[in-house]
Amino acid sequence: MLAPLSARLAKPLVLALGLAWGMGVFAVEGRVQTESPSTAAPAASDDAPEPDIRPHLRELIHKPERRLPPVESASREAGKGEKVKPGAAAAPSAPVSMAELRDLIDEKIAEVRAKQAAAAVLKIEAKSPKRKSSAHVRPVTYPRGKEASIPTPAGAPRVSSDKHGKHDLPEPLGHEVHWAYSGDTGPESWGMLKPEYRQCMLGKRQSPIDIRDGIPVQLDPIQFDYHPTKFRVIDNGHTIQANVDPGNSITILGKRYELVQFHFHRPSEERINGKQYDMDVHLVHKDAEGHLAVIAILVEQGNTHPALQLVWNALPLEKGIEQASSVPIDLNQILPEHKQYVTYMGSLTTPPCTEGVLWMVMKQPAQMSREQIGIFSRMYQMNARPVQSAQGRMIKDGQ
Repeated sequence: MLAPLSARLAKPLVLALGLAWGMGVFAVEGRVQTESPSTAAPAASDDAPEPDIRPHLRELIHKPERRLPPVESASREAGKGEKVKPGAAAAPSAPVSMAELRDLIDEKIAEVRAKQAAAAVLKIEAKSPKRKSSAHVRPVTYPRGKEASIPTPAGAPRVSSDKHGKHDLPEPLGHEVHWAYSGDTGPESWGMLKPEYRQCMLGKRQSPIDIRDGIPVQLDPIQFDYHPTKFRVIDNGHTIQANVDPGNSITILGKRYELVQFHFHRPSEERINGKQYDMDVHLVHKDAEGHLAVIAILVEQGNTHPALQLVWNALPLEKGIEQASSVPIDLNQILPEHKQYVTYMGSLTTPPCTEGVLWMVMKQPAQMSREQIGIFSRMYQMNARPVQSAQGRMIKDGQ
């Protein structure tokens, strides 16, 4: 009776034991699969060393394949050179080997570290280009209301004073421009080289002139008080000039004028009825108030002039240096025999072309030899200002 009962109880007992063993295995596997990262391992701090993931590689191999999201999968495929259409589903990936998994993990760690490292930023500011300085070019201003009255020949330098009265002079290569008898700084441009030269351009009583149609009158004779005197010769870059010692003078119309110097021009600056001479000599005098009186002696080719030869004998070897003559000069020998003259009011014939100068031109010319004229022409072939307009001035022709 006991045997049939044992047989009936044995089968249910085996089934119960098997069910209990199966549930225990299932519970263990569930805990392994559902265990959260926070309970499986403590969180890694910034200073803690990186965890060794190699002991868990075996578990990762047996886990179900991880499918990448469509965008990540597509971008990875595109990085390999394959074109992926937007919205297309990603194809299932092949099983990952141990070596590939290790490479993927190292690549991911490198990407994270690269993002955390802040890239240095270099700020570049664009600088505006510097304007070149034009210190060598200075603006030229003219007095108010005078701009229209100052003509400008082509290529001629222009100079004027600014509102403070300072002069802005052209200075090529650091030197002031000097007037000349030709070229850009010739007589046509004298009035524009300096403000004090404006009379050369704007003056109404300029010299020299072509003396003609003078009123025939009896003029007071010029009283000459000339004596043999010492003198010095200088080549000033415009002419040969003889500076005389004091003590020689003239008196005209009750005024006394002291002789200061005499110089030469070739050809003659003065003309009488259109006739121009080989040379002329200008004897410059000044009175106590500073007024000027010039006696002009026309020179034609003829006999040797002994007094003027003394000037040639004392010619300096260099320009700008005075050479004293060892022999005094008798100025009376320079004058012609007949002392009739023509007179008018004019100006200096060189810059600054100062007006108010009393001119007395001797009607009888003096003579110099061809050789004497040639000596001067070797130094100055031409140093005569062109004739200026008479502007209706009074000209008296002494009889």
